[in-house]
Amino acid sequence: MRPALPPPAGPVLPPAVIIHGARDAETVLHVAAGRAVLLLSAPGAALFAGIGWWRALIGDARAAHPGPWQEALDCADAAALALAALRVGQRGLILWPDAPGRAAVAAIARDCGALLLDGAPPCLDLAGHPAPDRLATWLSGAAAGGRL
Repeated sequence: MRPALPPPAGPVLPPAVIIHGARDAETVLHVAAGRAVLLLSAPGAALFAGIGWWRALIGDARAAHPGPWQEALDCADAAALALAALRVGQRGLILWPDAPGRAAVAAIARDCGALLLDGAPPCLDLAGHPAPDRLATWLSGAAAGGRL
């Protein structure tokens, strides 16, 4: 697993949270209460959980919580999976900068209007099941820098 990267020079991103399933997505979106947030998959999730799993999870979350939130599927160094994800409508991806074929993925992502990140921005990882007040603090922007 690679360390979190600083936010990209391009887009300004909302607070980011790594989720590991539907329950995490529901928790984050409930606590966010309509505020912008960036849901991230676990590192490399496209490789072990699959694009279909992520798309279904995000589809259910969008149906239950429409609003100003974004999401990104972590493809690690798998450019072919990133391309497959774009093909089925995924518009937020993480693909390592040194991934073979990344330039082609970046060009296609740009043409699709997709967000392509080099790595996870500073984020809260729900793997450790942090207390709800910690999540609320993170989403309010009171937490500063780095993965928690």
